[in-house]
Formats: sequence, C-alpha cells, structure tokens
Amino acid sequence: MSEDFHRIRRLPPYVFDHINPIKAKARANGVDIIDLGMGNPDLPTPNHIVEKLQETALDPRTHRYSTSKGIPGLRKAQASYYGRRFGVKLNPDTQVVATLGSKEGFANMAAAITAPGDVVLVPNPTYPIHSFGFIMAGGVVRSMPADPNEDFLRTLDRAVRHSIPKPIALILNYPANPTAYVADLDFYAEVVKYCKAHDIFILSDLAYAEIYFDGVQPPSVLQVPGAIDITVEFTSMSKTYSMPGWRVGFAVGNERLISALARVKSYLDYGAFTPIQVAAATALNGSDEVIEDVRKIYQLRRDVMVESFGRAGWNIPSPGATMFAWAPIPDQFAHLGSLEFAKLLIQETGVAVAPGVGFGEYGDQYIRLALVENEQRIRQAARAIKKFLGGVPSHGNVVPMQASTKV
Repeated sequence: MSEDFHRIRRLPPYVFDHINPIKAKARANGVDIIDLGMGNPDLPTPNHIVEKLQETALDPRTHRYSTSKGIPGLRKAQASYYGRRFGVKLNPDTQVVATLGSKEGFANMAAAITAPGDVVLVPNPTYPIHSFGFIMAGGVVRSMPADPNEDFLRTLDRAVRHSIPKPIALILNYPANPTAYVADLDFYAEVVKYCKAHDIFILSDLAYAEIYFDGVQPPSVLQVPGAIDITVEFTSMSKTYSMPGWRVGFAVGNERLISALARVKSYLDYGAFTPIQVAAATALNGSDEVIEDVRKIYQLRRDVMVESFGRAGWNIPSPGATMFAWAPIPDQFAHLGSLEFAKLLIQETGVAVAPGVGFGEYGDQYIRLALVENEQRIRQAARAIKKFLGGVPSHGNVVPMQASTKV
C-alpha cells in the first residue's frame, strides 16, 4: 500500500518543490528574495474589469451554477477577438469553449482524445502540461525541437515515419514558454500541410499572443487556410489582462475536438463563477489600450534585464515575445546543471529563477527568467549577480552542491 498510484508514478517531482524550500528558508532568515522564477504576473487587473466583476457579483442570480463551456456572451467575445486580431471567423456555439485557464484546457483535451499508448509529439523544452497532460492520460510523448525552423520540420517527418503507432497530435507553442521562440505564418503553413496529409491533430498554445515586443505581432496557426480542419488553439487572459488568479482561458477551432473537450468538461466542472465570465467578456470587448499598456511594461522590463544583466557579466538573449527570458547558464557554472545553479543563485545572490530542466531534459543548460519584478528590482538583481560572478574564478572551480532527486 506504500507505492505511489499509477498516474502519480509517471510524474517527476515538480521542479519548484526543490526551489521553494530554499526560498522560504532564505526569507525566514531575513533575505530579500528577488523572485524571477514563477511566471506569476505582478501587475493589477485593470479597474474596469474588477468593477464589472463587483457589479455582477451583487446580482444573486449570478451566484448559481454557471455552464462548463462558458456563458454565451463570453464565447461570443472570444470569437470577436479572433476576428479582429487574426481575421479568423469562429462559431461561438460550436468552435469556442471557455476553460479554467489554458492549462486546464490542455489537460482535459488530452483526456478527451488520448487512448493508452497513443503517441503525441511535444516540443522539448516546453511548458510541462504540454507533456504531462498526455502522460497522465496514458499517452506516450515523443520530443520535438522547440525552435520553429527547418530542423523542426525534418524531425516532424522522421517522427511520423518512425513512430508506432502513428502520432495522433502535434503540440505547438509560439510564442513559446520557456524559450520565447516565435513562429511565422510560413512555418505554420508547412506544419499544417504536413499534418493534414498525415491525419495528425494540431494543438496550439497561444497564451502569449499579446505579449510581444518591437511591434512584431505573433500569428495564429488558424490563420492558415484549412488549419481549422485539424487544429484547436488555446489562449489565456492571465498575462494579456493581468488576470492569472481569475482562471479564464479558451479553446477554439475544430468542431470535433471542441465538442470532445466540452463533453469531458461537462462531467468535471460547471465553469468559472459567472461574474468572472462576465468581467472577462468586458475585457475582451473593451479597448486594446490596456493590452498595450501591459505590453509596454514588459518590454521595458525586458530591455532593463538584458542591459543590466549583460553589464553584470551574464548575457541574456533578448526575447521577442512572452514575459520570459531564456538564458544559457554562465559558462563557469554549466557543469552544475540548471537545478543546482538555481539553488546556488538563491543562496549567494537572493535571486530566484526557474531551472530549465523543469521544462524538459533539453532545457538543463538554461535558466528561465520571468519579468515579474519592476525595473528597480531587476537592476538590484543584476547588481547582486555582478558581485557574485565577479567572485567566481573564470575556470569554473566551483564545488557542486549535494545532488538532488532528478526532476
């Protein structure tokens, strides 16, 4: 009776379970932790959205059960957003489902379409639910490159030809968490053409569609003609409108897949609290000015991080989108791997980061940095890192910390 349950045995320890106790101990000892680890937006939800929630919550009729696929007004608002932003026409009744964040949507889609042993193609490194949603559903994950380039397309062909059984789905995530890679429409067109020819579904995570920089808008794969025949795309209001705790997201696209997701959800939940859904619809139907304000803040933080960390001796590639930077571990610490380096960084600098290994084995030489502290705090982190790096021999004579459980 002491063994873990079957599904639990397939899940590795969550990477932050190794980091959080170190952060907690440091804080208990009075250390000011600058937390660039979890992608938890620090910006407040815009006032007009909060006010709509308050107004609607005063109506007792909204306190009853809602609907698992989302109230009609919210689904219509999401369909209108896709029409404005991407030129994609959606039927809000059959091609849109509101989810409790994109993470829940992915997990329940996996449960809806996966049979034991089904193969799914997933980028590595990537956001954990892209893999573990299917693993928990009994599927088998085959890794793909994360970078949307020719190597991705070659690997896709090789994976399909050599996988038994043939893969049922391909996961796309651009702009990508954690790597911040961005795909263009030409890439999407090639992927859609291939997947249609081989009867493979596409599940696209577009949670960071509006967190882009330098005026370059990320496209939706649904903009490709015919993509909706095989594709569902997931979005979230968490980052776009600074609503992470509200848990509002969407799945849109192919009617068969959307119907399967809606059926599974109908057995599991009654949807978000109705006032939250009404407020979310208000956000989607409102001015894009609030989105632009959020985007400007993240771009400023990105610029400050790249500049100040660079002067500190840690060169951070400038992300074109998302609220993350994906940074190689400094050379003198590369032998430690991302988890041990992240532990060391907290202890020596008070700066918390996300170890790349938490997003897949091919992320172990990287660190993810979240833009969730203001510019002053980011510069403070850079000063601490500069002092730390300046005291480390360039030949990397660093004693590794005690090895921890593999994640």
